[in-house]
Amino acid sequence: MTDDRPQADSSAASLSQATIDALAAEGLLARAMPAFKAREGQQTLAASVARAIAERSSLVAEAGTGTGKTFAYLVPLLLSGVRVMISTGTRPLQDQLFHRDLPAVKAALGLGTRIALLKGRANYVCHHHLDQQMADGRFADPQMPGRLRKIRQFAQISLSGDRADCTALAEDDPVWMHATSTRDNCLGQECPEFKRCFVFQARREAMAADVVVVNHHLFCADLALRESSMAELLPTVDAIIFDEAHQLPEAATEFFGESVSTRQLQDLVRDLTRAGLVEARDAADWRSVAGRLEQSSRDLRLVLEGNESAAAGGRGFGSQGASRAQLARRYSLSQLQALADLPDALDALSSDLVSISAIIANNAGRGLELDRCGLRATELLERVTRWLSVLTDGAQAIEADSNEDPAIVWAEASGPHATLRRTPLSVAAAFGRHRSGPARAWVFVSATLSVGDDFSHFNEALGLSDARCERFASPFDFAGQAALWIPRGIGEASAPGFSARVAQAIWPLILANRGRAFVLCTSLRAVRDIAQALRALDAADNAGMQWLVQGEAARASLLDRFRSAGAAVLVGSASFWEGVDVMGDALSLVVIDKLPFAPPDDPVIKARGEALRRSGRDPFSHDQLPAAAQALKQGVGRLIRSESDRGVLVICDERLITRGYGRRLIASLPPFRRVEHWEDALPFLPQPQVGR
Repeated sequence: MTDDRPQADSSAASLSQATIDALAAEGLLARAMPAFKAREGQQTLAASVARAIAERSSLVAEAGTGTGKTFAYLVPLLLSGVRVMISTGTRPLQDQLFHRDLPAVKAALGLGTRIALLKGRANYVCHHHLDQQMADGRFADPQMPGRLRKIRQFAQISLSGDRADCTALAEDDPVWMHATSTRDNCLGQECPEFKRCFVFQARREAMAADVVVVNHHLFCADLALRESSMAELLPTVDAIIFDEAHQLPEAATEFFGESVSTRQLQDLVRDLTRAGLVEARDAADWRSVAGRLEQSSRDLRLVLEGNESAAAGGRGFGSQGASRAQLARRYSLSQLQALADLPDALDALSSDLVSISAIIANNAGRGLELDRCGLRATELLERVTRWLSVLTDGAQAIEADSNEDPAIVWAEASGPHATLRRTPLSVAAAFGRHRSGPARAWVFVSATLSVGDDFSHFNEALGLSDARCERFASPFDFAGQAALWIPRGIGEASAPGFSARVAQAIWPLILANRGRAFVLCTSLRAVRDIAQALRALDAADNAGMQWLVQGEAARASLLDRFRSAGAAVLVGSASFWEGVDVMGDALSLVVIDKLPFAPPDDPVIKARGEALRRSGRDPFSHDQLPAAAQALKQGVGRLIRSESDRGVLVICDERLITRGYGRRLIASLPPFRRVEHWEDALPFLPQPQVGR
């Protein structure tokens, strides 16, 4: 019997060497790209990725800022010639890879690789639903028809239908929801516009490509569909690269769970009314039928919104990390069981869904849209029934779902919507089921995957016990480029007046640096309070700073204004802790108000903690601390983005000094120069400054 292992090693060695040669000072990339700089860490990382591709093995790689991780994985992927999928954390990173990085590397290597970009359906214009909305013509906002006409003009000339390519409207304009489809209301191959559907066109291109760029949400949606044996969205590949991999566990948790939201119910109300009146006007009083569902949906939301005192805190970083809105009110199962009006609200909702399903069943075949509404009502009813049975049977907060993977039952109210959720206690088993399929390379890359040298938190979340774990240090001289100051005397974050004391402590540095600062907060309440206190100090000193505060404008607008201002102060919460790249003097001071621990009474955190205790492990050290370390590293990473950047990091949380775990958190951060007083940090600001 022949042993094919040496052959695999030989292949890995060959691909690794070709990769290193391409990334060398005189290599193909340097010849094609004048700004390219050879980096030892980049070459080492690239060789490790090449080995994983050749051996069809798993690699978890933490690459510090400035390593050049994108080229480090693109070069071996393209040189390998295997079919590849790249999954990113965000759509902007998807666009950057597809439109800029991949074409540049492909050209430098002289390859004819076919590449494709695939996003979720909400990113593509739906001709059918756009036409329906414009024909309907009933909008609360009188400007809506005009904006829809702009989308129609874009759709007539666009090859992709991707909203990111539409320059006439912002990507986050609410009008897009009226011009795109959802999984619920898409008619698929039965749609009259199927032949020119942008979504299916993008999927066809992805299926034919050598390299397809997706995002974590789309990848996990595909896994969830395969798990249910319903279908698949994405092609089968030989290698998968996850960039910004630290976001993957949260995305997987969302898609392997199950939810019923008032947003889904209201969408059904809208679509049911239109479909009924168009396709089966005589079958029912559709406005009345839909109106009852709208009322029961509203009643459910009011039951949860009206019981804020019973809800979990939910005002720190969410249980899944930094991306959840902090003002969502969360309810554990026991808290939900204490809400006397909730069973009646759910019974009314169930009754309305039963009635809708029956009416549509009696009129089956009269219209595609109406039949689709019937399927949606039945699916929502099944979910509500499962959720209600747990609530009324008095089950524990953790119960087994259909795959016998434990799930957490909870709910949340956020803004105008409420959601009933069943969240997996862990996605490791489900994720592992997909990794156990055909042999392929699985590569996970991010700047924040470990706590010190320990990757166990990330690995356990995804069941990566077999993965090779490596760290690749940043080439930056952090000790020479930046200082870390931890103010003393501010007190506990939970104490009254904490935000005012934070503002007072950091004001001298903001004044000395003429702004050019991010103030990163762990809650929206802190954003409001700290911004108010800083503005008062600004007014008292007549400093004339430019203030950009989350909630006063869209995120993208705030970032654009910050970059163009050159000397502003941006005060924001979780959404600004990562995915923001501001190089140069415009951002030379980063302030973090406190350590980003998730609230301990969050129902998901609490349930996971109980499971850890049952297994003999401490929830704080095994879950909460690593998650906080990961989020903290993301926030800290906003400061030094290039070899020439200089700046100061301020963390206003004395627990870094007074608690034993503080040393572990500091050890996870870049090795900034520690200073004891704010005056000692002034030399690290980009230009000589004058104090107060």
